[in-house]
Amino acid sequence: MFRILCFALVPFASATMVRASVTDTLGALSDAPSTVVYPALGYSSSNDLPPIPVNPFAEFADGSADDDQDQMPAQPVTPGAHRDEHEKCVADPGVEVDKNCKPIPLERSQPHRILGFMPNFRTVSAGAVVHPPGWAYNFKVATRQAFDYSSFIFLGLTSITAEGMNSHPALGKGADGFYAYTWRGFLDKTDGTYLSAWFLPSLLHEDTRYYPLGAGHSIPIRALYVISRQGVARTYSGRNTPNIAGLGGKVLTQLISREYYPAGATSFSVLATKFGYSAMRDVAFSSIREFYPDIAAHYIRKHREKVAAMAAHDAQAAGVPQTPEHE
Repeated sequence: MFRILCFALVPFASATMVRASVTDTLGALSDAPSTVVYPALGYSSSNDLPPIPVNPFAEFADGSADDDQDQMPAQPVTPGAHRDEHEKCVADPGVEVDKNCKPIPLERSQPHRILGFMPNFRTVSAGAVVHPPGWAYNFKVATRQAFDYSSFIFLGLTSITAEGMNSHPALGKGADGFYAYTWRGFLDKTDGTYLSAWFLPSLLHEDTRYYPLGAGHSIPIRALYVISRQGVARTYSGRNTPNIAGLGGKVLTQLISREYYPAGATSFSVLATKFGYSAMRDVAFSSIREFYPDIAAHYIRKHREKVAAMAAHDAQAAGVPQTPEHE
């Protein structure tokens, strides 16, 4: 039992020791968060948004993106074989590009933070050439996710809720109870992150990042796709494979938690319920990741149209002659 508890403590202990060095290197990650947030939508005004073309409405003129990019699947980059292609296409780390080095259209671009708050580090923009997974890269992403400030806010909310509902009476009430729920919740979260996003994926060569299906498919099909991702992942080469790393990480997290939760909270039914809630949270968040770019693109398009209309109005008021858009 002591060995298992030590195993539970290893992920966050090692992560704490290397956190400073990891933070210095995360700037090179293609899915590292940015600090300047596009109003209410989670896109950075300088890094996340694809460059605005000369005609700011060109990519939305007919309600779709360029034909040659439409329905382009995500482009996983396998270690070694396509590393040169990835390095060639990411000369500007602030702009995601496809295999032809063209910027990803807005409706298929995943922001680093959804609504400027929710971390979205493990989602791939549709059609993007992404960083190849591996032990070092997976560890950096898992550390960023485990120690993101939003994770501690969520941990505090869930801990105070559990204490208020007296979910585990043996843990007590008040400040002592809140502390008892918090450190156990931290272990649950950290163990789950490192097992599902770093250790098992790296060991099994599974890419557990979320690859959206994207626009062009019906809503029911996309919803079913979201649910299916609980059981299906990708190999490093891009083939579908059973999501052993993702599901296995959840199972191992529950088994490890038996060593630091009271006896009444370690029965099979309780652990199965916690596993179910974990899967439901993943489905809910993946649904947001799947449909958020469509919603964000709609409102950003409206914003660009408003800005262009205001600029045209100001130019007209100033007496600047209007140039026909088409000769």
